[in-house]
Amino acid sequence: FPVLVYIHGGYWQCLSKDESGFTAPPLVSQGVAVVAVGYDIAPKGHMDAMVLQVRRSLAFLVEQYSRIRGVYLCGHSAGAHLAAMVLSTDWTEYGVTPDIRGAVLVSGVYDLEPILHTYVNDVLNMSWEVAKRNSPMLCVTTAVPAAETCEVLIAVAQHDSPEFRRQSQEYSQALRAAGWSVSLLDLAGVDHFDIIEKLSEESYVLTQVGEELSSSP
Repeated sequence: FPVLVYIHGGYWQCLSKDESGFTAPPLVSQGVAVVAVGYDIAPKGHMDAMVLQVRRSLAFLVEQYSRIRGVYLCGHSAGAHLAAMVLSTDWTEYGVTPDIRGAVLVSGVYDLEPILHTYVNDVLNMSWEVAKRNSPMLCVTTAVPAAETCEVLIAVAQHDSPEFRRQSQEYSQALRAAGWSVSLLDLAGVDHFDIIEKLSEESYVLTQVGEELSSSP
């Protein structure tokens, strides 16, 4: 069975996996298992630890369930950042290599440096070095053979801020230049929040993308 791993947003300092169940019903009805991943949010958690926890969660998942037929990542905002960091993982350090076949990154943050100059960093307390090593834009790896079958969809909302829109476009270009299969989807009529909340709807385009990705052989 295919597994969709959902990583919540909340600027790395609010929300949890417990509020992530809205993504499940349309996908479960199509035979997709949905796993909501949690991580220690700030101020308890710091950025290095959050990235490590999400990577370890993927490793744990594939170790525990041998019948998984493909892992599909979905993350929103801060969760899209963490999902993007999963794509840059050196899995030799974990002893397993998850068969990641797709990723849907929704209104994500892919360069953390601008956050250093905002109120968001008051809680995160990131240094420049931490922001640099945890910026997906700076961690893009050349697509290895296993990653060539991974379809990456980067979605951004029409009413997202200019910074979210800029980062989505530049990250998609960086992945494509490194040999990844990438699509950029600009969704009209939605903002930073309802672009993900609509995943509870069967007819929503991102719900259908998730179903289509996970039904591929």
